[in-house]
Amino acid sequence: MGGAGGSGGAAGRRHPVTGEHRYEQEITSADEHEERPGRSLLTTDHEVIRRWAEDRDATPATVPGTGHEGRPGVLRFAFPGHGGEDLTRISWDEWFGTFEERGLDFVYQEHRKDGSPSNFFRLENPGRQDA
Repeated sequence: MGGAGGSGGAAGRRHPVTGEHRYEQEITSADEHEERPGRSLLTTDHEVIRRWAEDRDATPATVPGTGHEGRPGVLRFAFPGHGGEDLTRISWDEWFGTFEERGLDFVYQEHRKDGSPSNFFRLENPGRQDA
């Protein structure tokens, strides 16, 4: 179940502003997977993100009241059975359009260290230190 092996982003990327190494394993296609359970992964690949969410029955959403000029605000996923009733569902096109417009990275886990599925994710702006 390993990724591309070798350099496959396992050492992480350098931050574009600070030059510091990022310690997430970079995933560039839906055929790549974590090197080990509990590993933080990073991607910008839409298919990877969509497949991760759909595997968890999660739907693209935004936090109400955070949008601006008709555009989605804070991006989230609504997970069934885990709250999220207060989130506003949006289309994948809206979610990914906002994701791209903001230049975000998707940091996530496939599995917890114990091997159970993980719903952990966060969105980061690699050009901002406070993201």
